Amino acid sequence: MAVPDYQSLMLPLLKMAGDGQEHTLSEAIEVLAVQFNLTDADRREMLSSGIQPRYDNRVGWARTYLKKACLLQSPSRGRFRITERGLQVLKGKPKQIDARFLRQYPEFVEFQTVSRAGGKHDETGEEAGQTPEEVLESSYQGLRSDLAQELLERIKKCSPKFFETLVVKLLVAMGYGGSLQDAGQAIGQSGDGGIDGTIKEDTLGLDVVYVQAKRWEATVGRPIVQAFAGSLEGVRARKGVLITTSRFSPDARDYASRIEKKIVLIDGEQLAQLMIDHDIGVAEVARYIVKRVDLDYFAEE
Repeated sequence: MAVPDYQSLMLPLLKMAGDGQEHTLSEAIEVLAVQFNLTDADRREMLSSGIQPRYDNRVGWARTYLKKACLLQSPSRGRFRITERGLQVLKGKPKQIDARFLRQYPEFVEFQTVSRAGGKHDETGEEAGQTPEEVLESSYQGLRSDLAQELLERIKKCSPKFFETLVVKLLVAMGYGGSLQDAGQAIGQSGDGGIDGTIKEDTLGLDVVYVQAKRWEATVGRPIVQAFAGSLEGVRARKGVLITTSRFSPDARDYASRIEKKIVLIDGEQLAQLMIDHDIGVAEVARYIVKRVDLDYFAEE
């Protein structure tokens, strides 16, 4: 099943604490994972940042929201237990506890007011069950997707020579082809709106990679990939990169995955994403660093 959102986790978490004992977050993560029948794959799903599992993050925020509403408290570092208010809530047998439910408590309202004033709280994301990290990442991915689309539109309008230079710079930025001069000499313009050639796989030239890239609008089918695989023989290459500004058909991708030679298919969307990752054709506008409390700093001997 899909990883439950943090609001769906709040009532089960409060019920777990209903025994009046102290619990740890790691304990809650394990208990609720069993309760929701989460698979190992569910639990390994990471936030887009790759820093923390999505499920762990959501359990952590469920605990935070319950604490802000004073339904849970922290008797000691890294531990939590239910409060008298929390016990009263359980006695009422609520069907669900979410942010809307918690707004009946002034402490939680104050927490939200301060958060929004600080610019870190999104009510729309909250209603969708997103944690603050997920709201931030969703906004970032949206901006990145728009940027990728704009890049792709501009690539399709550029000249063949400009496209050649763009691909060479990207491959070198990714660690292939040695220097810009080496890669530029190895990859020549084909004259049909695309480029092809061979480049070094590493700076020592221990292996070569055959490159073909075309500014196409039409979907690239299996015959094109088959022809590309055959061309590897002529240049004694075992590896190839086929780049297009359009997309590959499912049949083309299936063929590339089954043949002996290693062929990497890069469609327009991935090309734009790689340009963003390696700072080709883009400029940094702003950077945000997300921080958390360093609990070790406040630990007294």
